[in-house]
Amino acid sequence: MVQTALGIKERRFTAHSGVWGAGIVGAAQMARLAIQSGQADVVLTYFGVDFGSSPGGPYALHAVDPLKASLEMPVGWYGQPLYFASIAQRYAYEYGLRPEQLGELAIAARKHAALTPGALRPQALDLEGYLASPMIAEPLRAADCCLVNDGAAAVVYTSLERARDLAKDPIVVAGVGTASAPISQSSYFTQHRNYLGTPATLSSQKAFGEAGLSIDEVDFAEIYDCFTITDIMQIEDLGFCGKGEGAAFVEGGRTGPGGAMPINTHGGSLAHSYLLGANHVVEAVRQLRHERGSGQVAKAEVGLVAGLGVPDHTTLLLTVDR
Repeated sequence: MVQTALGIKERRFTAHSGVWGAGIVGAAQMARLAIQSGQADVVLTYFGVDFGSSPGGPYALHAVDPLKASLEMPVGWYGQPLYFASIAQRYAYEYGLRPEQLGELAIAARKHAALTPGALRPQALDLEGYLASPMIAEPLRAADCCLVNDGAAAVVYTSLERARDLAKDPIVVAGVGTASAPISQSSYFTQHRNYLGTPATLSSQKAFGEAGLSIDEVDFAEIYDCFTITDIMQIEDLGFCGKGEGAAFVEGGRTGPGGAMPINTHGGSLAHSYLLGANHVVEAVRQLRHERGSGQVAKAEVGLVAGLGVPDHTTLLLTVDR
C-alpha cells in the first residue's frame, strides 16, 4: 500500500524491525545494512499508529496476550500504567523517589512541547499543577503517562556520498546497538529478575563503541518515555549517571529547555505525541540540522535516541556531516 501510494516502481528490499520502540529506533541499523550491502540505495522507514481511534487503544494489545489474559488479568494485573507504577514503587523502595522528581520530567516535557509546532500537549505545567494531576496508579499521575493518539512518522536513509549532494546537511548513523533481556514480552513485567534495569546498559555500550564517542559528548537525548519512570531508568542505564541516581539527575530543570542535558526536546511521548519513538528520531534529525527555531539546542552536534520495547532496547547515536 505504501509503495503504491508513493509511486515506487521497484521495491528491492523489505524488512520489519524488532519490538515496538526498540524496533522503530533500530530500523536505522537495518537500513544501513541494506545500503552497505548493496541491497538498496534508498530506504524509507516508517511507522503509523491509530491508538487514539482504536477501541481499547494500547490496552487492547496486552488484553489479547494469552498468558496475560490467563494469569495476570484475573487478579487485576492489567494495564501499562500499573506495570510501570509497580516499577516506580520498587525504585522508590530501593533508592528513594519523590513526586517532585517525577514531576521534573513531566514539566520539562511540557516546556519543550510549548516550543514545538504541532505538539499535542503544549499547555504549561508547574509543580502545583503536576501534583494536582489525577493519580492513575500510584505513584504515577496522569501527567506521568504518555499521550494516546493517532499519527505517523518516516525517515529516509541513503549513503553518505549521495546525501552530500542533497539540499540539507546529512545526518550520520554514527553508532547503533540493540540488546534484549532474556525473557519474553509476556512475562517481562512479572518475572523479570532485573526489575529496575533495561537492556540499555548493553545497547548503549555497542552504540558508543561503534561511534567512538562517549556519553560526555552527547548534546541532547530523545529517550523513550511512555512514563516518566522509564526516562529515569534509561538515563541511568545509558550512562548519564549511576544506578539509583536518575531521579536526582533530572532535578533543577536539567532536562528542560536550556538545561545541562535536554531530553525529549519536542515534548516526547508525554507531550508531543505517542509514536513509540518514531517522532524521537525525526526530532533528533531536526535538532542536528538546527531547524528547531526557539526549541533548538545550542551547538547540537551529537544526538542520542533510545528506544525501549520490552524486552528489547536500541541506542542510536546520530551526528551531523556539515
